[in-house]
Amino acid sequence: MHIHPGILAAPKIIGANYTAIVTLAGFAPALLKKPLLLVKTSAAALIFSLLMQVVHFPVGPSELHLVGASIVYFLFGFLPAMFGFAIGLLLQGLVFEPQDLMHLGVNSLSLILPLIATHQLLGKRFFAKGENGLAVNWAQIVKFDAIYYSGVVVMVGFWLLNGSEATPLQSWATWAISYLPIVFIEPLLTYLAIKAVQGSKPGSWLRSLTSAGSLRLQGS
Repeated sequence: MHIHPGILAAPKIIGANYTAIVTLAGFAPALLKKPLLLVKTSAAALIFSLLMQVVHFPVGPSELHLVGASIVYFLFGFLPAMFGFAIGLLLQGLVFEPQDLMHLGVNSLSLILPLIATHQLLGKRFFAKGENGLAVNWAQIVKFDAIYYSGVVVMVGFWLLNGSEATPLQSWATWAISYLPIVFIEPLLTYLAIKAVQGSKPGSWLRSLTSAGSLRLQGS
């Protein structure tokens, strides 16, 4: 989902950086009101960064990564996942890929905007209380990932369409198709991660650090 340096002109990069800052600033008050969310955000950023390094190689005009979107989202919740993506990309740029810092806003939006949409369309129902709550199972996580990664594919296509040089449709499609295994593998990892948290002792650090303990896991 990384956009390589040189594809976008400077004004578009500046616009993306501004949009990313405004988007995060709009959610920042809700994050700062609860100190525990800051701890969860730090953990989300770390896990996201580690997962990105596990699977990391170029495909077509972008790169294939194990983003771990559903893992981070279901373990830590919406706000920590969203801010964790941005912070994780910053850490990755500082430590592993300095050239990616140029497109920090671009790449952040590619992950953040689909997460906001997926949270509103489906995700928030998993954390809802009472009758509005939705049970978590493998099929639902697959649905979550399918919606989310479809959004990421659209975002990358948007950046490529606005690039300085035309990108062949076939190259973009090849990259998009490469994410299909992730959509099926990641939900299994997510399910196992939730199950591990719920199998830990009540009051343990694992339950305190994550939000997965409050989820209703089907088939556990």
